[in-house]
Amino acid sequence: MAPSSASSASTALNTIIPLIQIGDAYSAHQKARTFAARYLKAKNYAVAVQVLFESAKELLKAGQQGSGTDLGGYLVDAYEASGEKITEESRGRLTQLIALTGAEGAWRSALITKVIAWSAKASECPAGDPDLQHYLGELFYKEGDFAEAEARLLASGTRDSARTLAQVMFEWSRSGAEPGAYASRGVIPYLLTTNILAARTFLSHFLSLVLAAQPNLLLQQTSVPITPDTPGSEMWVTNNPTLNFLQLAIATCQRADPQANGGAARNAWVRLCSRYAGGVGTTTSAGSRMLIVGGGDMKEAIAALSHVYFNVTPPGSAAANPLQDMMASLFGGGLGGDPQPKARQAIGRGRGRGSASEAATALD
Repeated sequence: MAPSSASSASTALNTIIPLIQIGDAYSAHQKARTFAARYLKAKNYAVAVQVLFESAKELLKAGQQGSGTDLGGYLVDAYEASGEKITEESRGRLTQLIALTGAEGAWRSALITKVIAWSAKASECPAGDPDLQHYLGELFYKEGDFAEAEARLLASGTRDSARTLAQVMFEWSRSGAEPGAYASRGVIPYLLTTNILAARTFLSHFLSLVLAAQPNLLLQQTSVPITPDTPGSEMWVTNNPTLNFLQLAIATCQRADPQANGGAARNAWVRLCSRYAGGVGTTTSAGSRMLIVGGGDMKEAIAALSHVYFNVTPPGSAAANPLQDMMASLFGGGLGGDPQPKARQAIGRGRGRGSASEAATALD
């Protein structure tokens, strides 16, 4: 900040902060908005930001959540007016205000909604800035709000978020629930957004935690060939069909080439789905049954994955958009755009995780 800007901010704050200290939060809030509006009109964005941030921070420290979050929202408006992009500084200011707001009441939720909406534009990430989403995911996880943590960590999509999500899902599943159901909630959304690295990271950490807690689940650790011309994928074979399927699904999707109609990976995918899910999407193989958890929702997700990775659209599923439905359920609104997930155009290679004796049967 230039010396004149620093001086202007100090002048305003020297008027505002003493009012907070004597308990006159209303006057402090009104003066902060008046000063900020004046600086924004003059396009002196740096001063407006400084005044709004410091005033909001002091009001929140004084327990004035309503006034503090109002100025926090005005700070977001100032960032948007100035064309500010996400930086360490802007992110740090916003997360500090979110932390100071506390979980009581609706104030924090309103501030978070506005921050994420701005960050989606400022970072060019439709789900919001990944680092902001990761911060929120960890915040809700520490507070025990697993459902909100899940949504934020999936939206972030970073490796750190995938690791944290594995811990969330493991703790959530410790009530004795089917571990495959919780594993699916991490793997399937990451795969639908073609984030194979996050899917692999999540499942690797989740399996490590589950198998340490329930060693009787593990049958063997082995390497499974997905296609004849690729190295085998390391896999923990368990007595849980869903955990085995998810490992193989990641490894098979990783090797997909949507342009190669009838390719080896595509054929492996069809065999995998026939063995574990009764067929690809809504197409059921004769005499087969659903071995994995999830029912109709999982069938729809498999149909979407078939299209995204292998350009396969099962009969009757052309209008379905499980990805948009899933994200709508997580964030309260659709993603917009095309009504159908696009086929993936480029898929990186690397070590995926798959499944073994039964895996070999599934892929033969």
